[in-house]
Amino acid sequence: MKIQFRDLWQMMDWEDITLTIYSKTGADVKRALAAHQRTLHDFMALISPAAQPYLEQIAQESQRLTRKRFGHTVGFYAPLYLSNLCSNDCTYCGFSMSNRIKRKTLNAEEIDRECDALNAMGYEHLLLVTGEHQNKVGMDYFRQHLPSIRKKVSSLMMEVQPLSTENYAELKTLGLDGVMVYQETYNASTYQYHHLKGQKQDFFWRLETPERLGQAGIDKIGLGALIGLSKDWRTDCYFLATHLSFLHKHYWQSRYSISFPRLRPCAGGIEPASLMDDPQLVQLICAFRLFAPEVELSLSTRESPYFRDHVVPLAINSVSAGSKTQPGGYADKSKPELEQFSPHDNRSPQQVADALSAQGLQPVWKDWDSFLGRTTQHQ
Repeated sequence: MKIQFRDLWQMMDWEDITLTIYSKTGADVKRALAAHQRTLHDFMALISPAAQPYLEQIAQESQRLTRKRFGHTVGFYAPLYLSNLCSNDCTYCGFSMSNRIKRKTLNAEEIDRECDALNAMGYEHLLLVTGEHQNKVGMDYFRQHLPSIRKKVSSLMMEVQPLSTENYAELKTLGLDGVMVYQETYNASTYQYHHLKGQKQDFFWRLETPERLGQAGIDKIGLGALIGLSKDWRTDCYFLATHLSFLHKHYWQSRYSISFPRLRPCAGGIEPASLMDDPQLVQLICAFRLFAPEVELSLSTRESPYFRDHVVPLAINSVSAGSKTQPGGYADKSKPELEQFSPHDNRSPQQVADALSAQGLQPVWKDWDSFLGRTTQHQ
């Protein structure tokens, strides 16, 4: 019987891993920096407090590996929020069903206007986002709208409720290229504390989603932990690295990306359980680059313009810009009362592109077409 990540997760002890990370020494960090191919033990050292004095060396090695693998390119994508309806109650999310916000789901005409507005900004890569509501924004909704959206862009990803392998396989035929699914936290008790109602309470259904994506042959799988949700971001991110390593081994046909969302202000929001300062986020991002040189690392508008401009050249090869986190935000300029969270970098896509170009980087708005090998049945 094929091993599942769930089996591996159940053999991992949160407290033991935390103690191991905090017991790492400067010698461990030096060994990790000198290694040709880093292990999970090396990753532990690179995210440990002992690595903080070595941040400059870690960042330099990260930049070297990023340039070697990705050149000077940085891909641009935009999130397109289709609906803020949600049947879950989560303590940290603006879309949570208990929050008294105006709810909206885009129809075909509104979606078309949003796509046209995004195309006018130069976007060819979209991430479709919805709240988790199976009845109103489930498979029937996706079947209705994915084909028309896909005709307007070169690449299409989704960040929606976890689905079955069969559903993902069907969506692939409709033009879906990738799925982002954040575990939020790998600590089961913390997870239960923050997910009060709805399907999202099922920790293992969410944990096993990337494996279902791999089984469905989805081209790109995006992973992440919501930094600040658990009491120790280092331990959460070690579990994330272990998850990535497992998926690489068992579903090597798919590509992978890692995102680094820190808790941001939202309606009904909570205070972070653990605080991560900017140098620590730089440390984490660069540690992932050293651990997985070929993986796409993404940074969203949750972070400030200053932070993004200084960190992207070190390790990041995918960014969002000009993001609106509410349905209808691009074409109709909907009020922020509909949004999931408040972006920190509110510059236009062109301003972000200009800032990166000034540092010798090359913004990429489109990097492949269907004729390059990833065909879909709707074409």
